[in-house]
Amino acid sequence: MNLRRTRAVARKEFRHILRDARSLALALALPMMMLLLFGYALSLDVDEIPTAVLDQDRTPQSRELLERFQASRYFKILDFPENLQAIERGMDRGEIVLGIVIPPDYSRQLVSGKRAEAQLLFDGSDSNTASIAVGYADGVVQTYALELREQFMSRRSGMEMPSVVEPRLRIWYNSELKSKNYIVPGLIAVILMIISAMLTSLTIAREWEMGTMEQVLSTPLRPAELVLGKMSAYFCLGLADALIAVLIGVFVFGVPLRGNLVLLFTSTCIFLFGALCWGILLSAIARSQLLAYQMGIISSFLPAFLLSGFIFSIENMPAVVQVVTHIVPARYFVTLLKGIFLKGIGVNLLWLELSFLLAYCTLVFVGATRKVGSKLA
Repeated sequence: MNLRRTRAVARKEFRHILRDARSLALALALPMMMLLLFGYALSLDVDEIPTAVLDQDRTPQSRELLERFQASRYFKILDFPENLQAIERGMDRGEIVLGIVIPPDYSRQLVSGKRAEAQLLFDGSDSNTASIAVGYADGVVQTYALELREQFMSRRSGMEMPSVVEPRLRIWYNSELKSKNYIVPGLIAVILMIISAMLTSLTIAREWEMGTMEQVLSTPLRPAELVLGKMSAYFCLGLADALIAVLIGVFVFGVPLRGNLVLLFTSTCIFLFGALCWGILLSAIARSQLLAYQMGIISSFLPAFLLSGFIFSIENMPAVVQVVTHIVPARYFVTLLKGIFLKGIGVNLLWLELSFLLAYCTLVFVGATRKVGSKLA
């Protein structure tokens, strides 16, 4: 391989990028726009669940139960309707997610030591929000019921009953349970995959459409030199996009960066190299820019968004789909980013993901070189 010819191709691509100012601005602004848009709009946090309360008892005991829900940041009581039909209408309009119904004999049953019942009605049209709301409500009710039981036993025995078990919960890595802390690192992987595939998927196809590929064919340029030369210009642009994404994630969204910056840079370079080679491979397969662009979007955005573990847990997917996720490079890069950002772990625990990315880069580079070689032959 001749480095002089490789540098010549790289200079040509750099000049092409700089001459197209609008495409350059879009390539640099798109990661920022996507990260801000997804980072603010895509949130899995369930806070201030709209709640309506039908208190048919209206006693200090019923108000004490309601105060537990009001004290929780997960529930927001918006209305006190007079009947059950009003709660149903609120759920039909999408204004209410939880309806709390306290029967008239609630306090009498509670004071007499019998089982006191209250009804919780959930809008299950959004299954994810409803399941999370059920968990929150169950935690509030169970904690309150345990306190009532301890008070009742203390009154019967005449002495304070100590708790047998005192749980102390400690959440590691994301103590505030903010969804943006694991969404934003995953977004960086998705954005880089999309940008890289889009940038390079048009390079060789554009040469064919513009009629300049015949000039390339008349040169002593080798396939590996063409691939590396074209990729080097977009590699620098991809690193700039990665830097922008990391800075926005850390300083705008406040995502903690606890890991090694050298490991972050190295893993980003490996993933970026493979993604750019994949784009060149698609560009060599399709001589049309439109077809190459469509193939790039389908093969980069959808797998990176749906099958990388970015949002949807891979463990909850069907077994067949879990097997398919092993060929998605974004899966390993998402794991690397979350480990570096949130956990601060190093190569001793992330070597397997790095190995898979290296194998992917090698495979795609060889495939792109051979395909370009067949086009040049």
